[in-house]
Amino acid sequence: MRIELHAHTILSDGELTPSELVRRAMVLDHDAIAITDHVDMTNIDIVVPAILKATELTDDYIRTIPGVEITHVPPKQMDRVIRKAKELGAQWIVVHGETLAEPVMKGTNLAAAANPDVDVLAHPGLVTEEEIRKATENDILIEITGRPFHNITNGHVVSVARKIGAAMVVNSDCHAPGDLLNEEDAIKIAMGAGMTVKEAKEAVSMTPLKAIKKLDL
Repeated sequence: MRIELHAHTILSDGELTPSELVRRAMVLDHDAIAITDHVDMTNIDIVVPAILKATELTDDYIRTIPGVEITHVPPKQMDRVIRKAKELGAQWIVVHGETLAEPVMKGTNLAAAANPDVDVLAHPGLVTEEEIRKATENDILIEITGRPFHNITNGHVVSVARKIGAAMVVNSDCHAPGDLLNEEDAIKIAMGAGMTVKEAKEAVSMTPLKAIKKLDL
């Protein structure tokens, strides 16, 4: 079973149309995929309605979940942008965490972790115990990423998340045709970050399945 909960299309900085992204995920035996294009306060009104149209693909391909990745939004404006995304119909909220690969504003991880409407804290860099503890209190998943450069802190993230008992999920953060991960490759990424086989299978299959089931409640 493979469920991808962080992927991009031409609606932000990805290379694929939503239909091609979803079809490629289907061929790789995915059961569901969340389209989570980058948004901030300037483009959210355009991107979310476009992503909502992609849910029509569910009828012919695999389950398609409309989402966003809140990206480089100042921490004090985070709640407002998240609220707007939900009002527009986004069902899956990812926040672009404090990766070392980009100049993300300090305080982003904590602002995301404190909001119970967030579903995934993505590539959170040198995340702290306080940030992961707060995310866990709000039932937010901690991402272990397959994306180059963002993934350089995966080992640290696993170590801190394990200590706190946080739920982890493996995402590709897909931007290009070759980025999507099949189940075998996702498990390898998890184990490369220091997970046991049991932890890896949980993060790749069971945790994302439980997460999307909540959307149906």
